[in-house]
Amino acid sequence: MRVVGAEGENLGVLALSDALAKAQEIGLDLIEISPNANPPVAKIMEYGKFQYEQQKKRRDIKAKSHVTETKSVQVKIGTGEHDMMLKANKAAAWLAEGHRVKVDLFLWGRYKYMEFAFLKERLERFLKLIPAEFKLADPIAKSPKGLACVIERGRKS
Repeated sequence: MRVVGAEGENLGVLALSDALAKAQEIGLDLIEISPNANPPVAKIMEYGKFQYEQQKKRRDIKAKSHVTETKSVQVKIGTGEHDMMLKANKAAAWLAEGHRVKVDLFLWGRYKYMEFAFLKERLERFLKLIPAEFKLADPIAKSPKGLACVIERGRKS
C-alpha cells in the first residue's frame, strides 16, 4: 500500500501493518484514499478532518450543479399581441436561467379541427416573438392540449 504522510509527503510503499504502526506512532489515523489504485493509496491524517474535507467537496459540487426544469407557456389562438409579448419575455427569462420551456398552443372546441399548417404557423409566430436565442429540443407536434414544442437555450432555429 502506498502511504502519504500527514504533511503530504510520500512515505513509499509499505505493508499494512507497517503503515498502521507509523500512523499510531504519530497519533493519527490511516485512511484509505484510493482503494482501486495499484497499489492502493492510504493517507495518515485525522479521520474527522478527512470527513470534513469530503463533506466540503460534496457541498461545493452541489452548489455548482444546476437543476433544469421544464417550464410551460400556454398561448391560445385568440391571445392578444401584448399578452404574447409578455409570455415571450417570460420564456426568454427562463431560457436565460438555463431552463427548458414547453410552449403549448392550447386548442379547445372547434379550434382542434383546424388545418395543421395554420395552427403550426400560429405557434411559429409566437416562437419568433421570443427575444432570446433558442433551439427546438422537441419539434412542433400535436399534444393532448393542442400543439406543443419544447425549446432550450442555444442558437435560434
